[in-house]
Order: sequence, then C-alpha cells, then structure tokens
Amino acid sequence: MPPRSFACGDFQRSQYTRRDLLRIGTLSALGLSLSNWLRAESFRKDRKRGRAEAVIFLHQWGGPSHLDTVDPKPSAPAEVRGEFRAVPTSAPGVFFTDQIPRLGRIADRLCVIRTMTHTMKNHNSAGYYSLTGHAPPTDDQRLRDSLDLFPAYGSVVDYFLRPRPGIPTFVAFPHVIADGSVTPGQHASFLGRKHDPFFVGQDPNSPNFRLPELTLPAGLTLERLENRRQVLQLIDRQRQLLDYSAMARGLDEYYQRAVALLTSPKVREAFDLSKEPTAVRDRYGRTTYGQSCLLARRLVEAGVRFVNVYFAASIGGQGNTGGWDTHGFNGNPMYPILKNYLLPITDQTLPTLIEDLESRGLLDTTLVVWAGEFGRTPRINNNAGRDHWPQCYSVILAGGGVKRGLVYGISDRYGAWPSANPVKPDDLAATMFAALGLNPHAEVLDPLNRPLPIAAGRVLEEIFA
Repeated sequence: MPPRSFACGDFQRSQYTRRDLLRIGTLSALGLSLSNWLRAESFRKDRKRGRAEAVIFLHQWGGPSHLDTVDPKPSAPAEVRGEFRAVPTSAPGVFFTDQIPRLGRIADRLCVIRTMTHTMKNHNSAGYYSLTGHAPPTDDQRLRDSLDLFPAYGSVVDYFLRPRPGIPTFVAFPHVIADGSVTPGQHASFLGRKHDPFFVGQDPNSPNFRLPELTLPAGLTLERLENRRQVLQLIDRQRQLLDYSAMARGLDEYYQRAVALLTSPKVREAFDLSKEPTAVRDRYGRTTYGQSCLLARRLVEAGVRFVNVYFAASIGGQGNTGGWDTHGFNGNPMYPILKNYLLPITDQTLPTLIEDLESRGLLDTTLVVWAGEFGRTPRINNNAGRDHWPQCYSVILAGGGVKRGLVYGISDRYGAWPSANPVKPDDLAATMFAALGLNPHAEVLDPLNRPLPIAAGRVLEEIFA
C-alpha cells in the first residue's frame, strides 16, 4: 500500500505508511494523540540542531556557588573572590577554581553557560523553575505541588516521544527533593500519572541495591498477562510492596508499562550494578551520587530517554551531607564543606561520567546537564558563606550536539549579573527539548484546557555544533 500524506498544523507534511498508522493507533490507546505524535515525529525528522537521543539531568539541590567552581573572579576583592585560586583549564582562556582539577582537564569537552538568571530566591520556587523551565506563579518557599503547576522535563519527553518497548522513558532517583515540603516539578502533574517517572528510591551505593521484585508469580504466563484484569490483579497483589518502597510509582496507573517492566530483561539488567567492573564503580566514586551517575549511564545505554539524578534530598549546608546550600551557619562555614565534601564528589563523578560516555560512543547522543536552582551571592556573608543568588549563576552542558570548550555568556566582574547573553531557565528548557528533537513550541493542555508551549524560551542556537 502506498504511503499517505497527512498535514498537522504548521508542520511540514510527512509520509506515513500503513505500519506507521497502526503504530499511531497503538500509541493513541496509550494516551498519545495523533496530532502530538505527528508533531514530535515531524520535528525530530527535520531537526538541524542537536542530535541527542537522551538527557542525563544532574540536579544540584541547594544551589552551587558559581564563583567557587566554574566562574571564578581572581581580580575581585577577597570577600568576592573567596579562598580558591583560579587556574587554567584545557579550554584555552577558560579558568575554573583549583578545587576541581579533573573537571578543568576536560573543560575542552564542556559547554559552560555563565549567565543563567531568574528572580526566584526560595528553594522550592527556584527548584520548580529549574526542573520544569516554567516560572512559578510566585516566589514563595511555601509553594506546594499541585496540578496547576507544569510537568517535569522527563514527563514532557515521555508524553511526546514514542516509548521504546520494555524501557521506561523517564527515570528519576535516588531522592525526592524537598525543603519543608516536596518541591514541585518532579513528576507529570496535569499530564497524568502515566507520564510520571519510574522512580527508584534505593541507594545505588548500597550493597543490596536492586529493583523491587516485579517478577511473574508462579503459574502466570505471558499469554495470561494479555488479559487486563489479570494484570491489574497482579499489580494489586504487589501494591503493598509498591506503596511501601515507592520504587515504581505510577505503574498501577499505566498497566501496559507495568507489563513491559515485569517482562523486560533489559530493565533488570540495566539496574544491576553488580555487572560493572569494580574499577569502573571505583572511578565513579563509592558514594550515592557516584553510583547514581553510573546507573544513569547504564539506563541511557538501555534506551531510557531522560534521567533525573538528584545530588541530595535536602538542601544541606551544615556538614558533609545534603546539598549545596552553603550559607555558613551553625558553626559550619562554607569552604570546609566545599573542600571536604561537595567539590571532591563532583570532581570525581562528573568527569568520570563524561569520559565514560565518550569512551562508549554515547556522548554525542547523550546531553549531560549539571544544574542547580540558583547560584550564591558574590559577596561572602558574615557567617563565612554565600546566600541565594538567582540573578547570575552557571550551568554545565556536555555532549548531545553542543559545542566543546565553549563558554556562553559573560558575567560581570563580580559574578553578580550577566554582562552579555543572559539565559533564563525557559531558554535552557527550549534548548534541551530542541537537542532531543522536540519542538519547544509544541503545546500541551493545562487543567483549564488552555494550550501551553512546552518551553516559553528561545533555543540557544549558538551552542550547537
């Protein structure tokens, strides 16, 4: 049968075979509309920007200091400059601080955006913005999760892109981040629970790390799984496990995916870190974050399209635990926490992930994003720390078709404000979606049935190779 043409809005007409139409029918049954599928496929086939097939989003909860990492100001006064020295990197003319030497040695493979900017000064509101690319209605630490707020990046990807058989599209681990209350932006919100991440709450660094038991009970064959009622009964019998562990949130709302995961050796294989050589695990670091990044690489290899790795569950800042909230309080000044905990882990794990992806031929098709919700104040405060500063901060990108050895944007002499090329989280969102081949202007419907673009910013065309 010859292929037929279909038009979809303003998108280029594309040719689809009878097999494509049957596939579309199947996807429609799973909740992906014909128009959305056509839009996603049309843009992906015509994309001229990135070539990413997956994104690993490394969220640095608490807000890292840009001045003490990848945007040092060696000519600034001591109260701005801080304790660390600025040293040259492998990228000509680019300086990082002396506490991240391994990251400096691979700077020629990185794209550093030094002019991220917004106005949200509270963790929950800024965290939501960083996880969705959509500004919250208010800058309020009491911002609560609700269906009025936008979905996570990975949920949008799951909504638009065709699922791969037996593989979850969006996986998140090993924490649910919160500051007082759970931070919005970690799940599918109004897109529906079927687009929630496959969430794993165990510590990948634990010797007992494994998926919860999702094997078939004795006597239940694959043929019997074709019956929806039996599938739901199976899930009901495992509900206690799922509710207790929260390891596979959303499966009971999406029984087709439950079947795929129950019967997929690729999923179980990807989560089996014991398959990795000891030397590889050691290179990533025997920490929760290190082993989480190794797991992220294995999931991308298996076909997962979007992975959220959360550095910590809490904002931290009071010792060698938690995240990057280094105000310097309760007798815990910023610099020992950075030198003894946060930066050593980062300098071991992030370069290892990028080098490992490159050695396996995966870096060109995997976009790695290292980002917090904001930066830290240029001036060190009276508690020997830095406070929240969303007005200017840095994000690191690698792979996925972005240029290597690039610094995008210039911050002012104190790292306080963008001097050239400011970038909002909206722009970073549009750029990530474009790298994946998604049209950032594609729309979803909110709870009031209003069409909303998946990203309101502009694509940073200048950073693509």
